[in-house]
Amino acid sequence: MDDRSVVAVQIGRQPRSLVDVVARCRLDLPTVTKVPPHLDDGTPFPTTYWLTCPLANRRIGRIEAGGGVKAAESRIASDPEFAAEYAAAMARYESDRNALVDADAPAHLPSGGVGGSRRGVKCLHAHYADHAAGNRNPVGADTAELVEPLNCTIPCVVETDGVVASNPDWVEP
Repeated sequence: MDDRSVVAVQIGRQPRSLVDVVARCRLDLPTVTKVPPHLDDGTPFPTTYWLTCPLANRRIGRIEAGGGVKAAESRIASDPEFAAEYAAAMARYESDRNALVDADAPAHLPSGGVGGSRRGVKCLHAHYADHAAGNRNPVGADTAELVEPLNCTIPCVVETDGVVASNPDWVEP
């Protein structure tokens, strides 16, 4: 199976840019992709690391629904060391993304740190993806403690007779 087909199934639509897998699960399927600062149609895109893993997405969605973003923001507000690590991660993310902008890119540039946020925690999914891609991100690391291990016993995506599709036998472990 090619990565683009797998990612399309995982995210439920065709990717709008090059598929560059930067992290894989233990079953060798994409977990995180690196997205360029401009999509194929020129749209600015602030999220460099995109989480594709259905298991991680599901688990993080439950954390967000249970107040996870607010909890992360509370920790930033109350823990100066954590806040400094968070600020450094946001600045690094924005700087790294901006370094990828082509000289011939459209005039509109993506902005903000992780997930395009200029203030506060916008999305635990984006922070986790940044962490899973190998970057220092304290919110992503805290999220990882709540969602890992990503311990699927069978793949979420399979190929049958040349067709790549969601595995009907996959269930959350």
